[in-house]
Amino acid sequence: MAEPDRILRIRTVLQRTGLSRSTLYRKIQDGSFPRQVQISVHGAGWRESAINHWISDPAGFRMEERAR
Repeated sequence: MAEPDRILRIRTVLQRTGLSRSTLYRKIQDGSFPRQVQISVHGAGWRESAINHWISDPAGFRMEERAR
């Protein structure tokens, strides 16, 4: 049975990717980094699988490809 996809908060995402907060949000805007998922009214996080996909090929990641 596959393990459920964990939700990572921003501090963990920044540590794993090595990006700064401003760079991360700029990459989200241009489609070269996964978007957050809403987890509560004021909270958001990233799916661990999406972050792992980005880490495996940061230069080649595009949100359009991920949606397919």
